[in-house]
Amino acid sequence: MGTLTEASGPKYKAVADRIRRAVQAGKLSAGERLPPVRELAYQLEITPGTVARAYTVLTDEGVLQAEVGRGTFVAGRSGQGDGMDTAAEPELGFELDVAPHNNEAGDGYYVNLFSPHLPNVGQAALIRELLTEVAQNPPSGFMHYPSRDAARPARQAAAHWLSHAAVGRVRESDVVFANGGQNALGLVMQTVLRGRRPVVLVEELFYPGFRRAAELLRADVVAVEMDADGIIPEALDAAARTHDAQILCTSPEAHNPTATYTPEDRRRAIAEVARKRDLQILDDNCYNMKAGAGPSYRLLAPERSWYVTSISKNITPALRVGFALAPPDRTAHLRRSAEQGFFGLATPLSDLMARLLVDPRLDAIADRVLDVTREYVQCAVNELGGYQLVWRPDVPFLWLTLPAGWRAGAFVQAAEARGVRLRPAEDFVLRTARAPHAVRLSVNTGVTLGAFARAMQRLRDLLGNPPEQITV
Repeated sequence: MGTLTEASGPKYKAVADRIRRAVQAGKLSAGERLPPVRELAYQLEITPGTVARAYTVLTDEGVLQAEVGRGTFVAGRSGQGDGMDTAAEPELGFELDVAPHNNEAGDGYYVNLFSPHLPNVGQAALIRELLTEVAQNPPSGFMHYPSRDAARPARQAAAHWLSHAAVGRVRESDVVFANGGQNALGLVMQTVLRGRRPVVLVEELFYPGFRRAAELLRADVVAVEMDADGIIPEALDAAARTHDAQILCTSPEAHNPTATYTPEDRRRAIAEVARKRDLQILDDNCYNMKAGAGPSYRLLAPERSWYVTSISKNITPALRVGFALAPPDRTAHLRRSAEQGFFGLATPLSDLMARLLVDPRLDAIADRVLDVTREYVQCAVNELGGYQLVWRPDVPFLWLTLPAGWRAGAFVQAAEARGVRLRPAEDFVLRTARAPHAVRLSVNTGVTLGAFARAMQRLRDLLGNPPEQITV
């Protein structure tokens, strides 16, 4: 594959010149799709900004035309469908992949596995339809502040949507809306934490959003030893006593990042420690994509359990809608934190939730999201199953312990050089802690299953060729 290492002058001009000459020579014909910016940048070993500037120059000249959400094409496209013939390889000094791309993330070399990416299996069309209804006749109007009364239908719909979770009966008055799951975590901590330097407990490996929310409130974060079943109760007891901790943040249904599950007997033991040490429990269930497999802490310890979830992992992350449930005698306190912080969800969004969360089509969409996620998880297992891999079909990420010879940081860098972006274990520990040599791979259904499989194959090849040769 050619690069621009020998090109003189600005590299964006060299890229533009090669594409322009290829068009003039008929090597690229009208309507052919050019590679995504990041993909071509990888091929040429230059920055994405350089490619983007070249595309902009040629678009301004009329050589190329950009279509929002579709890509960049040679000008003169006649409006044909997505399918198009692949031209003969252009003599540009580099390869151009002009195969069609099925979505915004592309179907080429670069695959982002940093965070999960949901498939669009009908939810976008449903949201568009319901947004149109809201825009034409908004029950809450467009000229009023959010209010509890106006949001009641949305809370009723949310209570219906939460009925699948193992949290017991949820009344509309129990629901407190947030601007996404992360905002809900912050609201809970604002409501619970007190004193100048409160202490928040987390698992040894934990969702970094816990730390970010705690640090915003000037809280100290302390990690608690864990094993394959989650937090070790004896370690929790010691940490709560030593640090006078106020709240434990945990994800018992779908632990992030390890995809493990805390069994019921361990949950009961943790709940007993929390009672003994007067410790609140924040149960983060944002990543669980199906009904809870075990009782939530809201059922095991209702007097001290705070439950958080959102629609980001089974409908869409774009709307930024989360839910928080407080212990029965603390709901008013949690609602006050939300109302004094941002008044409430924007009224059009609240009106949308009142429709979306009870729409009869939504369950089928959520099931289809889960089905597609399972396909991609199985694909990853098929390619990487020979290594130490933790996975579940209903969790949109996998935890990979690296073989001898690989360190997480080096592996992440090597993977990115081959077009695959991952998260190292260092992202999921305290800054002063030692991290295992492991990485998290998220499911990205924004690329085709074939592109995802090829990314897994590149990772498999890396795993089998560590830079450090271990000898005995």
